[in-house]
Amino acid sequence: MELALFDLDNTLLSGDSDHAWAQFLIDRGILEREGYEARNDRFYEQYKAGTLDIYEFLDFQLAPLAQHARAQLDAWHAEFMRERIQPIIRSKGLALVQQHQQQGALCALVTATNSFVTAPIAAAFGIAHLIATEPEHKDGQFTGRPLGTPSFREGKVSRMNDWLSAQGKRWDSFPRSWFYSDSNNDLPLLEHVTNPVAVDPDATLRRIAEQRQWPVISLA
Repeated sequence: MELALFDLDNTLLSGDSDHAWAQFLIDRGILEREGYEARNDRFYEQYKAGTLDIYEFLDFQLAPLAQHARAQLDAWHAEFMRERIQPIIRSKGLALVQQHQQQGALCALVTATNSFVTAPIAAAFGIAHLIATEPEHKDGQFTGRPLGTPSFREGKVSRMNDWLSAQGKRWDSFPRSWFYSDSNNDLPLLEHVTNPVAVDPDATLRRIAEQRQWPVISLA
């Protein structure tokens, strides 16, 4: 059995679900445009540049979850999936996931975006295992804080180590492991697998992939 890991934003999707969720709430009038839109864009630019402070971002991104009942959040998310996510699901991304599944690989989605946003997206791709940033919740209500290590940069490797251990497996349990990503932020995990693949990569990752002779593919 092989291990196949997939980044989500700008890899399997033609866009960023984290940024899109905040923008959806802004466009619906749930978040005040003047107070949130510029910050949402600024955090996204910092992410792309590799300079994001993940904890500062999570303070921003998770706060709205604590302000509304879970039933209301779920209703908004269903609308978000229809309006914002379904149109940006890459058919080549779906095909790539299905190819690995048909070959018997253990597949997981590994993303920095929080699991409230991404769990339904993982389900849409037919991926049973999700390693994502976990929002803390108590008594059925989100607190606005992250739980444990965010699934970001080196945190993706740490979270993967924990997940594999929980599965009774280790990295060397697999003859080959794959990770598909577009982002320079994912270098720690790309360096950890036997088969790193750059997908429509940003300029930094493209340069590194070419230097190291990693495959560079497009799912667009």
